[in-house]
Amino acid sequence: MKAQIRDLGRIAYDPCTELQRELLEQVSKGNEPDTLLLVEHDPVVTLGAGYHEANLLLSPEQFAERGVQIAHTGRGGDVTYHGPGQLVLYPIFDLTRHGKDLHLWLRSLEQAMIDLLAKLQIQARRFPPHTGVWIGDGKVAAIGIQVRKWISMHGIALNCDNDLAPFGWIVPCGIQGHGVTSISRELSQDFTVEQAKPLAVETFQNVFGLEFEIPAPARK
Repeated sequence: MKAQIRDLGRIAYDPCTELQRELLEQVSKGNEPDTLLLVEHDPVVTLGAGYHEANLLLSPEQFAERGVQIAHTGRGGDVTYHGPGQLVLYPIFDLTRHGKDLHLWLRSLEQAMIDLLAKLQIQARRFPPHTGVWIGDGKVAAIGIQVRKWISMHGIALNCDNDLAPFGWIVPCGIQGHGVTSISRELSQDFTVEQAKPLAVETFQNVFGLEFEIPAPARK
């Protein structure tokens, strides 16, 4: 199945969300194939449909002082953080071609990240009933989706070599008593977003039976 990749480089959250909405409409009309966006975001805390105010541990003013945007989103889940050094993957996919099953969709997104980590000799796991991917007791990949007209948007945030301190300003995904981790922390060496991208492309192709076009260059 043909699909395309768009590598957006580093981009603010709001324009990326608007692009996702535009692509969703084009995919739903058959004007675009399944499209995987690869992104690094400027610092932002995103609030999902299941957001609880108690899971923000700083005031809006304190987030602003730290240069962190707060954005309300239409995805599922609670609160999470995106920032430089984290690979965010937004699959704008027609789920009628991928089982038309939201549970299967979430499990398949998890599997793509579990397979990516396995390529680095890192054993990752699911942690039911929570969505996402974990290494031991640390969450390495957060997943939150929105589906309209059976087209997906939002997606996966994979911690590569990002600063993990901002996760201490929130209760990540509303899950108490568990921390976060990154690939760099687990490998005890730097592992960048650019190193993660080809592995993510490969595992998405394998899990979803896709053949991606050559990625477009990142925008300057």
